[in-house]
Amino acid sequence: MARNKFNIDEELEVPFNWSQFKRALVYIKKYRKNIFLMFFFSVLASALALVTPKIQAYVIDDLIPYKLKNWIIVLGVSYFAVNVAIVFINRARARVSVRTGQSIITDMRTDVFSHLQKLSFDYYDSRPHGKILTRVINYVNSVSEFLTNGMVNAVLQIINLLLILGFMLSISVKMTLVVLGGLPFFYVYVRITKPRQRRFRQLRANKQSNTTAYLAENINGEKVTEAFVREEMNEGIFDGLLQETKKYSLRAAYLAHGMWPISTILSRLVRMAIYLTAIYVFREDFIINGVVQIGAISAMVAYSNRFWGPIQQLGNIYNELLDTAAYLERIFQVLDEPVTVDDKEDAYELPEIKGSVSFDDVVFEYDKGVPVLKHVSFDVKAGESVALVGPTGAGKSTIVNLLSRFYNVTQGRVLIDEHDLSDVTIRSLRKQMGVMLQDTFIFSGTILDNIRYGRLDATDEECIAAAKAVHADDFISQMENGYHTPTNERGAGLSAGQRQLISFARTLLSDPRILILDEATSSIDTNTERLVQEGIAALLKNRTSFIVAHRLSTIQNCDRIMYIDGGRIAESGSHEELLQKKGLYYELYMSQRKAFLAQTAGSEEE
Repeated sequence: MARNKFNIDEELEVPFNWSQFKRALVYIKKYRKNIFLMFFFSVLASALALVTPKIQAYVIDDLIPYKLKNWIIVLGVSYFAVNVAIVFINRARARVSVRTGQSIITDMRTDVFSHLQKLSFDYYDSRPHGKILTRVINYVNSVSEFLTNGMVNAVLQIINLLLILGFMLSISVKMTLVVLGGLPFFYVYVRITKPRQRRFRQLRANKQSNTTAYLAENINGEKVTEAFVREEMNEGIFDGLLQETKKYSLRAAYLAHGMWPISTILSRLVRMAIYLTAIYVFREDFIINGVVQIGAISAMVAYSNRFWGPIQQLGNIYNELLDTAAYLERIFQVLDEPVTVDDKEDAYELPEIKGSVSFDDVVFEYDKGVPVLKHVSFDVKAGESVALVGPTGAGKSTIVNLLSRFYNVTQGRVLIDEHDLSDVTIRSLRKQMGVMLQDTFIFSGTILDNIRYGRLDATDEECIAAAKAVHADDFISQMENGYHTPTNERGAGLSAGQRQLISFARTLLSDPRILILDEATSSIDTNTERLVQEGIAALLKNRTSFIVAHRLSTIQNCDRIMYIDGGRIAESGSHEELLQKKGLYYELYMSQRKAFLAQTAGSEEE
């Protein structure tokens, strides 16, 4: 089912185009006032910086020869004041830039996270979670940096070029053409390297994503790694991923940094051309009244250097644009992922339900053409308890997942109180259901936070009452901080049984009309199981409940037991009725009973 693994590069279904880049501009429109302020500060600082060569030329050519000391002091102080002003203006721009950049990061991450919350389970089933995290964290950071500083700098550098060009033209048109003579060579280099630049940046993004995915997988599975002594092998795999990342990062860097020496060499050649042409070609242009205008030549060289500075900056911004393009492709890939399980346009709120459930000729496929459920039909009355048993992979969990509408049915209908689940809003449906999945998840916070997770308005007393009902209070009250005991991610530090009891209390606190327990007691020992059964017996009254279980001892008192085999309901009836049939359920029950008796006998012998 998985479309992607940590060692498989992600294929981009939609290549980057400029319409996607325009789409990214939406994030800066909200802060256009800040962007304008950044731009204003940048232009002001650049304009002031461009005045300084003119001041130098005037002092050298007009003041020093005539020994105008007072004016030299005035212009010297002005020169210093201009540079101080530039420092403070750049500082103000930096503050606005940081604030705007962080705001854009927040907005973009909020959009991505919000969309991820809407995606169905199959999206998360089909790709490593580390690759999703890379998009939300790393790629958004890079894109935000370009949308704030990169774009403003690009416009600023273009304006700088125009201003510098104007100052150079005011000194000498002929010399300006000499300076511009290096541009065609730089353009040819950019055109030649562009395809390889973009390709290497895409590959680097893929390899970085693969590395993050493998790292996340290994952090989650560290205990298994150590248990099976896989450290050296895993280090080898991780090193291989790092080497792949390094290879394409270096290739992208070599091309990117190639712009700097090219522009530097061209800048040096242009400077040399200015001196040579000033001496041998355009000598008369720089002699006024028999005096060589050294200050004008010096200013021309200074402006030439400044002219190639923006060229280098634009080259760097171009590299950033290529990176941003690669990252935007993946961010928009997430945002464009279709929400397969969503409300219809005319979906209505599900009214308060009684709890009757019907499956009407339901067919479901995770992968097209491979049905997991095959024309399943049954009716459950409100308040009835139903157990689903059968071999692994038969479709038991799929049935309760469809009832919770974590997936859409491929064919047929699922109804609650005669309401087709595809016609009601998902939120109004799930608010009236309590679901405890087989994969128990404990969030970071406290035990009380985890119990209250699905019902934030619940009081401490109500949370404690729910914990007592499932006998979780027995171990919680013995902890040093009781219900305020901190819980780590995924419940590290708690036993599997303790995590399951906390999750069970969380489900029961929501006071659902329909209760779903998917292997709810699989990690609870036999003694605790008896206590839990006592706690849930009263809670199942007047509630429709679906219990998926492999341990048949936990579901014998259910009103109905359905044996699921091969995606179909092979048998259905009460515990006693199914035993009398001596079919599949009978065989399963007897095999578990024999195993239990053998285990008991072995314990007595010890």
